[in-house]
Amino acid sequence: MLRQDPRNYQILFLSLFLFLGIATRDWTLRPDLIVVVIVTCVLTQWLAISVLENSQGKRLNLLTKKSELFDKSNSDFAIFSKMPSLKSAMITALGLSLLLRADHYTTMILAGSLAILSKFLFQVERKHFFNPANFGIIAALILTNDAWVSPGQWGDDGWYALLFLGTGGMVLKRVGRWDTTAAFLGTYALLEAIRNLWLGWTWDVYCHRLMSGSLLLFALFMITDPRSIPKARIGRLVWAGCIAILSFILRNYFFVSSGVFWALFALSPLSVLLDVIWFAPQFSWLSAVSNADSRSIEVATERESEQYSRA
Repeated sequence: MLRQDPRNYQILFLSLFLFLGIATRDWTLRPDLIVVVIVTCVLTQWLAISVLENSQGKRLNLLTKKSELFDKSNSDFAIFSKMPSLKSAMITALGLSLLLRADHYTTMILAGSLAILSKFLFQVERKHFFNPANFGIIAALILTNDAWVSPGQWGDDGWYALLFLGTGGMVLKRVGRWDTTAAFLGTYALLEAIRNLWLGWTWDVYCHRLMSGSLLLFALFMITDPRSIPKARIGRLVWAGCIAILSFILRNYFFVSSGVFWALFALSPLSVLLDVIWFAPQFSWLSAVSNADSRSIEVATERESEQYSRA
């Protein structure tokens, strides 16, 4: 089960991207700032869950009377249940390390803490609608003077695009959110193609604008967060298409190089309305793991049957 958790792959791949960025792109990243944001995100997640569980436990004790043995076992289980959620905090921290730049510890602490707290503060029916890393980035840009985003940091090398597509595909296959990436990239690519034809540019310009590593990283690993995007497929298609349109407008007509991040931030609350219009069950990381394990069992059973029939 541990091996099948999609978050394990996300942590592995994002760590790989961070290492490759430092090694091959000569980023001026400070390891101490990376450590600070990781510690901030993990610690904030742990504290927020502890406070939430304590408040829920007090309400439960007021309504029902439980034995001391049950309370102890329930408390032990609560401590154990915190561990998987720390994976999500680690993913947020790696996302901030990859995309956000700052000069001071306080900026990264602010971004990391607000990113995690946004999951607990902005909820509708126990679902948070802001992407945590995106919220932390925008909060740092608005509230501080030394934070910035460098969308062109990955350049437009083809092997980066293949790497992002391959690793992103492995994660999305397990999460089941390829539709969101396809809707975003498809809409954005169509708009860029129309603009390219209108201006009479050559197609190498078009390819250059679509091969941005940061754009693919955003489309494959940020906009596809299953816990904050619309639940229903039709809602995800509409939502991703709207983000692509707004990103296109911000980038080409308002010359905002980080337009994708502002577009996602501005349209994140739209997912709440889309969930009301098109209802679907809430995504759960545990169900994703269970589905992956079920598929593995089915494949193993089929292979055993084939071997038995051949024998």
